Amino acid sequence: MFIAIASSVLLLLIVASVFDFRTREIPDWISVAIAVLALGTAATGWLGVGLVLVAIGGVVGLTIGYILFRFAKLGGGDAKLIAALGMLVGPVGLLIVLFGMAVAGGVLSLVAMLRGQRDYAYVPAITAGFIGYVGLVLS
Repeated sequence: MFIAIASSVLLLLIVASVFDFRTREIPDWISVAIAVLALGTAATGWLGVGLVLVAIGGVVGLTIGYILFRFAKLGGGDAKLIAALGMLVGPVGLLIVLFGMAVAGGVLSLVAMLRGQRDYAYVPAITAGFIGYVGLVLS
């Protein structure tokens, strides 16, 4: 079941990446879909993340997302996506996602600097962090 859920979320993150590349905006329905999936998996016990951990992961994700939005110029859609992923993977899983996201974001930042860009899509870094999380869980 984990692979089916992870694949669904990965597909949503790829769609979000396309939107981010094209418009620098992420539709709210993507974050909402991940949050609903998180609540559904918690209610059924599919991922082993209960409703309490979903709530804590969501609050941690929202807090970190807000701080990055407020002080690091991360977009609001990116912050909402981080909160939704926090709900899905829980607080500890979110830290793993954030670590991978930071590494990938650093690479994206270097590429953007070399191209002379000041603004770049950040959802690919969030996606890379989630892929790293999935790889760690499956290993």
